Amino acid sequence: MTMLNLINTIKGAVTPDALLPFSVYSSIKEQHLLNVPVVKPLFIAVLDGDKALGKDGQIVCHAGDFIFLSDSPAINMRNIPKEKEYFALLIEFELADFAGIEIENSINRHETKEVNDNFTVGEISTELEKCLQQFVEWSLYAPSAMWSLRKKELLQLLCHMGHSEILAMAAPHKLGQKIHTLLSKHPSEEVPLTMLCQNLAMSESTLRRKLAAEGTTVQAIKDQVKLGLGLHLLQTTNHAIAFIAEQCGYQSQSRFSSRFKGRFGLTPSDLRKTKVKN
Repeated sequence: MTMLNLINTIKGAVTPDALLPFSVYSSIKEQHLLNVPVVKPLFIAVLDGDKALGKDGQIVCHAGDFIFLSDSPAINMRNIPKEKEYFALLIEFELADFAGIEIENSINRHETKEVNDNFTVGEISTELEKCLQQFVEWSLYAPSAMWSLRKKELLQLLCHMGHSEILAMAAPHKLGQKIHTLLSKHPSEEVPLTMLCQNLAMSESTLRRKLAAEGTTVQAIKDQVKLGLGLHLLQTTNHAIAFIAEQCGYQSQSRFSSRFKGRFGLTPSDLRKTKVKN
């Protein structure tokens, strides 16, 4: 199913450093990324090429498919261009976006390809494509305070189409997610543990114990914040790698590149090569 009109609309809307309620990931060569963090419920519309997820690429989305993901500390992804490129629209949701959505008068789930507790794969219907196009066009002039309203409309449409299982992916925030949000406000700064404890009104021992129960640590969350931001900036901007390293709180590009490769399986330079023609 061709998504050319939607792709052209998105490309016309995206400008350098624009603050928008969506992101665009594209490449002209295959990207194989390991341990990609998904912090909040995430909608990905694959508009050109294929996307494979999971350790063995067992979840596959073709052009014209979408996948809705719940939060996950690490998931492997392959972005695979076809004739021209890989091109995907990403929309991240907050817990508040799900509030008040009712499941009524939904149609049969004939467009759902695969359902799991952590993800849903389906086809981008004509109605959904039009909704996404309006979402992109509207974002050019609407204030950020209204973003949640249009995100809620998108969730309601998905439920009406029979994908109500996405509502279960809006679980109450874990402690790790709260810490991630706090650290994301100043990703280039080193936030001491004492300050985190003060913000969360708990002792260091309680914080460590609760994070251990969630299978994570403060340092793991810090790495997730910094490297996740680095991945996002590499995918969505043309900033120099040295500048991105600085924005992520690394004092040297080499240190950033080493940690980035250790997490995602390739260096920032390798990733950049998938996005530009030689």
